[in-house]
Amino acid sequence: MENLDVLVLRRLSAWRAEGKKALLATVTRTWGSSPRPLGSIMALSEDGAVVGSVSGGCIEDDLFYRYTAGEEKSALQDSSRPCLVQYGLTAEEAFRFGLPCGGTLEILLEFNPEPEALQSLVDALDRGQLMQRTVTVKTGAVKQQPVDNPTAFYFDKTALSNTFGPEFRMLLIGAGQLTEYVATMALFSGFAVTVCDPRIEYRKDWSIQGVTLLSHMPDDVVKGFQADARTCIIALTHDPKLDDLALMEALESKAFYVGAIGSRRNTRARRQRLMEHFDLTGEQLSRLRGPIGVYIGSKTPAEIAISVMAEVIAEKNGVELPESVNITYIKEQLTKRIA
Repeated sequence: MENLDVLVLRRLSAWRAEGKKALLATVTRTWGSSPRPLGSIMALSEDGAVVGSVSGGCIEDDLFYRYTAGEEKSALQDSSRPCLVQYGLTAEEAFRFGLPCGGTLEILLEFNPEPEALQSLVDALDRGQLMQRTVTVKTGAVKQQPVDNPTAFYFDKTALSNTFGPEFRMLLIGAGQLTEYVATMALFSGFAVTVCDPRIEYRKDWSIQGVTLLSHMPDDVVKGFQADARTCIIALTHDPKLDDLALMEALESKAFYVGAIGSRRNTRARRQRLMEHFDLTGEQLSRLRGPIGVYIGSKTPAEIAISVMAEVIAEKNGVELPESVNITYIKEQLTKRIA
């Protein structure tokens, strides 16, 4: 499943290339609770097609009515300059638009973005380039440039800056049952998923569509993957001959998350092997997650996959999980009690 922002920009670019009028909406500020984070985008075409989201749905409906059938339809047709709109200023309006806890949203509307600039942006994203898009609110002038690292969303009423990137990527080592569940959840979470397993007996029954399946040795795959800050790598085979090879390369990469399935005992043994046989440093080994996952008492492959994806997404979103839900912490405490 394609990254939502890329999907919005791709669809908007196609509409504009076809000569359709369209607008791009971006969440610029929020007060109180808000259904969508800053920088969230949606696009609306003159024929009423909508892609993306800036709320739970009601604001999208209002924008649809106002700019395709309502009194502000002319703004979409006349290529007006960008404008700021707010929703949820009163309790009545917050209730009407389904904003929780009296939340308020401010949205920047860009009317009929330039087709050439949009196509250039989409092409860069398709090449795997991270792009920063800056809009001058007063004039609507747009500047697009490649950047090496994601930057925080920025808005100061005069300019808006949003970073768009290619899909987050996930490389899974091993094509077993647990991998099928993790891959499925990762696809629905917007990751581009690759599975590596040189064992034909595991690959032959692989059934998850939309996943790239590779048969090369894990270390070669990790090297060729060119992991960056939007990549996570997880070893799931329980076979040191495969997992260790992948981790050896992964821990020297820029991947934001590197983990391996296994118990605390297996994790300690793995760290020892990696240090002794592959000359990894303590700093590199400190990046290795294990045992992986958020503690939810999971037993089945599906529940374990949920716990793993929760930890990956928390790391992706920069959320520090409390010790009370960290599986390593919980297991250590249980071991102490038993002892």
